[in-house]
Amino acid sequence: MATKVYDILKGSFLTNDDAFKNWRFILFAAVLAIAMIFTGHSYERKVHKLAAVNEQVTELHSEYTDLERRLMFMQMESTIARKIGNKGIAPAKSPPQKIVIVKSKDGNN
Repeated sequence: MATKVYDILKGSFLTNDDAFKNWRFILFAAVLAIAMIFTGHSYERKVHKLAAVNEQVTELHSEYTDLERRLMFMQMESTIARKIGNKGIAPAKSPPQKIVIVKSKDGNN
């Protein structure tokens, strides 16, 4: 048992007669490690991109809420009346009247 551990530490398993099997496994393990590192970096890049997009969505939602509040304020009748009051236009004192057109039976209005 101690000789096998000593052989592994010395590296003789890479130079003996059946070393080709060991080299194939080492190359396979190296390729597998490189693939794992690549996928880890790819995953981290996607996580950072997702965090940036979530931050942008939050910012755009806040901007939308602010603009909607400003629009509601600008659409109020009192705000519009105050803005057009400078031009001499005032809101009507009486409500508008509905005009009804009755068609006659002979086809003329």
